[in-house]
Amino acid sequence: MFRPRLHATLRQPVVFLALLLAGYLLSCTAQEVKNEAPPLNPNGDSELALLMRAMFDDALLMKQQIEQGEPAQPGLDYQKILTAQATEPEKAASNTYKVHALSYLQTIKALQQADAAQAATLYENMVNSCMGCHKALCPGPTVRIRKLY
Repeated sequence: MFRPRLHATLRQPVVFLALLLAGYLLSCTAQEVKNEAPPLNPNGDSELALLMRAMFDDALLMKQQIEQGEPAQPGLDYQKILTAQATEPEKAASNTYKVHALSYLQTIKALQQADAAQAATLYENMVNSCMGCHKALCPGPTVRIRKLY
């Protein structure tokens, strides 16, 4: 049987290209890409910080409901603001925090029970409650809270 032989001058480039191609293919292994957002808080994301971000999103939904003439339907367990682990536990343990948290919970309860005519005023009271607490204890989020008005 006749086999054509590569000329010696062609064999070296072909072998080189084959090795180069094999090296390239072996180096192209799939790498897992993590799309995790870095924490917003430089001290880490505490349970309370994550809860408050969810509360912000829930407040935006309530605002839309009220603007559409629907009753506000809070979608979170707001009682957790009394027990969630805080970034700075000493602030959440203070009487100032507890007073603001309890006031906020009363506002949420009133908002849940409100008719459409009262809802806008109670919603504004809820946002004012957020703002008052953050002005007293943790002013960083006040810029974001203003977006709720």
